[in-house]
Amino acid sequence: MGRHGEELHARPNGPVEPKARRATSAAAETKVVNLALQGGGAHGAFAWGVLDQLMEDTRIGIEGISATSAGAMNATVLAYGFAEGGREGARKALTSFWRRIAHAASTSPLQPSLLDRMTQNHGLDFSPAFQTFDLLVRVFSPYQFNPMNFNPLRHILEQSVDFARLRDSSAIKLFLSATNVRTGKVRLFRNGEITPDAVMASACLPLLFQAVEIDGEAYWDGGYMGNPAIFPLIYECQSCDVVVVHINPIARPEVPRTAAEILNRIDEISFNSSLMREMRAIAFVTRLIDEGTIKDGSMKRMLIHSIAADDFMQKLGVNSKMNADWEFLTHLRDVGRARAAKWLAGNFQHLTRKSSADLQLYL
Repeated sequence: MGRHGEELHARPNGPVEPKARRATSAAAETKVVNLALQGGGAHGAFAWGVLDQLMEDTRIGIEGISATSAGAMNATVLAYGFAEGGREGARKALTSFWRRIAHAASTSPLQPSLLDRMTQNHGLDFSPAFQTFDLLVRVFSPYQFNPMNFNPLRHILEQSVDFARLRDSSAIKLFLSATNVRTGKVRLFRNGEITPDAVMASACLPLLFQAVEIDGEAYWDGGYMGNPAIFPLIYECQSCDVVVVHINPIARPEVPRTAAEILNRIDEISFNSSLMREMRAIAFVTRLIDEGTIKDGSMKRMLIHSIAADDFMQKLGVNSKMNADWEFLTHLRDVGRARAAKWLAGNFQHLTRKSSADLQLYL
């Protein structure tokens, strides 16, 4: 498998084994999966923690990643770091990326107030600067309040990733989703097409940023049409295992009451809708295969797995997706690491054999 395969099968700790035995043992333990990473602003730090844990576990290999918005940023940084320095390179690249985000946020007026910190919902509900900004984006478009189209995330990305190196050297297949503004269709950016513009298109929230134009087409956040898209992992990857890293809760126990809560729930439902549709199709095909209606092998059986923290995410403040405070980001990272470790402990044996996620959740 070349350099990439050597990296996947490395054993950084423990006694040195004979080379042939070591390769056989590691190959038997390694299971290759695909990842599906949702977007969610600062909540993407949860996925950072999941990825950090997966990169630390040498039993897990990654063939492809389909991602959107913050997930697209995580995927791009991970793939570049992996190309540069294997597993540890990926982990270091992700840490540096999120540190840069926190550093940029520390100079912004959009800071959690003392009262925000005391309530521990990590939102910006009592931040005067955020309340002003929130009102501004509801009245004016980004073409009006940000005519120069300044976006600090672009600079952070360009600091974090050598895109020419990524396009030439990534051994991980990338599929970044964006929404074509004019046609309403999903656009996938694959490895050879990934530029800062492509990543920013995947993360372009239309109330905050001007549409990103690429080759004469305008794009908004990919979450509207693929959050994330599963179909490229079905048709363009060999592995049947897809691990979905959820950021947006599918269900909430309470009906939203405030305007902010209602808007947040609308976003959650709309951003989960495309994933729900694809999962229903996968569940339908799986049932047909199980019932013998179609022959196993005539259609690809997909094995779906899920790493989520809905119980934790449901308690976060509505505006916490805009909170890039380092303490909050590392808290999300630690929750992601813990949930990934728990999932690995309980479900690693199911990989390549059966789905560990309950597909009924999506029906």
